[in-house]
Amino acid sequence: MPVTFQRDLKDVDWDAMKEILGQDSFDNGRSPAQLQASFQNSFGACIAYDGAKIVGTARVLSDGVCNAYIVDVWTLSSYRWRGIARRMMELILQELRGQHVYLFTDDAVDFYRKLGFTERQVGMEKVVGTWLDNK
Repeated sequence: MPVTFQRDLKDVDWDAMKEILGQDSFDNGRSPAQLQASFQNSFGACIAYDGAKIVGTARVLSDGVCNAYIVDVWTLSSYRWRGIARRMMELILQELRGQHVYLFTDDAVDFYRKLGFTERQVGMEKVVGTWLDNK
């Protein structure tokens, strides 16, 4: 069965997403409800499926005018090197014409270079309050 790419979030099994991210060491602590909120509050998202199995994710935060930030790009380890992440990125980037698109990576620099991204040595971060405590 070929991998399919879903752009809407209809019928996403957030519990299954949480489970497979954990199994593949890509779980940053979000609950299924927090994953759902993260994706639903995004400018755009893409989820890759092999049948009903989630095998990839990507999402973008954007003001819709000039700035965008790509996050949660992941492909299930056993599905890597098949063009899944490339296709998810292509689909997301189509929505971002005219925008400055930024992302952080420390282990996929060559992959993003091939997509036209260039390295920048600038970045800062801060967690406001306690990580994942949004109440």
